Amino acid sequence: MTEAILLVGGKGTRLRPLTVNTPKPMVPAAGVPFLTHQLARARAAGVEHIVLATSYLAEVFEPYFGDGSSLGLSLEYVTEDEPLGTGGAIRNVAERLRSGPDEPVLVFNGDILTGLDIRALVDTHRTSGADVSLHLTRVTDPRAFGLVPTDDSGRVTAFLEKPQTPEEIVTDQINAGAYVFRRSVIDSIPAGRPVSVERETFPELLAAGAHLQGMVDSTYWLDLGTPQAFVRGSADLVLGRAPSPAVPGRCGDRLVLESASVAEDAKLTGGTVVCEDAVVHPGTRIDGSVVLAGAVVEEGAVITSSLIGVGARIGARVALSGAVIGDGAVVGADNELRDGARVWCDATLPAGAVRFSSDQ
Repeated sequence: MTEAILLVGGKGTRLRPLTVNTPKPMVPAAGVPFLTHQLARARAAGVEHIVLATSYLAEVFEPYFGDGSSLGLSLEYVTEDEPLGTGGAIRNVAERLRSGPDEPVLVFNGDILTGLDIRALVDTHRTSGADVSLHLTRVTDPRAFGLVPTDDSGRVTAFLEKPQTPEEIVTDQINAGAYVFRRSVIDSIPAGRPVSVERETFPELLAAGAHLQGMVDSTYWLDLGTPQAFVRGSADLVLGRAPSPAVPGRCGDRLVLESASVAEDAKLTGGTVVCEDAVVHPGTRIDGSVVLAGAVVEEGAVITSSLIGVGARIGARVALSGAVIGDGAVVGADNELRDGARVWCDATLPAGAVRFSSDQ
């Protein structure tokens, strides 16, 4: 089977404050760093050698995963001194690849949760003789994505970035963030400068007459770039809606890691995760949320679709809905935080500081 590149250098700006201390691929989803799910799925598809293209908080990855042997993988790490974009990051790791010029190399974005049939994408690449093959998925509203129309044989005909008018929306197929490159194409990407594969490499290859093949696979697909999406992805992993061999336990309505403490009458539903050494007190209700390591949720709190950071403390009778609480933050008793609310790392919100009237 082929080798792979994983692009894990992004700053995760939209996920802040969760990514202040932790790079986005290392934020736990379903009890383990999200990157673990991607590595495990690649290994299950037969990939053995993966190069991680790192940048932001690059020092976090290798101490956790090491040489990859615990996952049955050989892992290497390459760090960008300056952000190089998707194409620049791919080119920057080229010297660590072992493939010959005509052999396939998988490339994955580090923030996509997907049920993609990896073997099928590689097979499509090989049988079509493509220079680059792209995983495409179909979405209801493609305006936030790059459109990739194809002909009857699946050959890509254009790349259309984030169309806005009905006339521009010529297909519902979007670039889903997984590719197979002919190794020689990677070597042709300009070195030492920022390059976007979406806006530069792919359009230029197409204009030069290269063969770019699309494979539509509309199984589970989710971009985990926002807190709402990250919570949903973690819950879907726990519920078994999103496939991963790395979920540390059986799929079900809740996942409580071994060293966590959860009161008997606490109600955990909707794919909620309680990570190691976290404490959930009596009378709490937590639905579709993530409680990270060492966090404490006090009596009577009601938490829905929210992310609770490492070592954070949620006071008694607090109500959270669609909120993000940073590492080490304290939300005092009787506060109510609704969709989009974020409490920064180590901040303290006094008791009763934020409330909504009952008719709102």
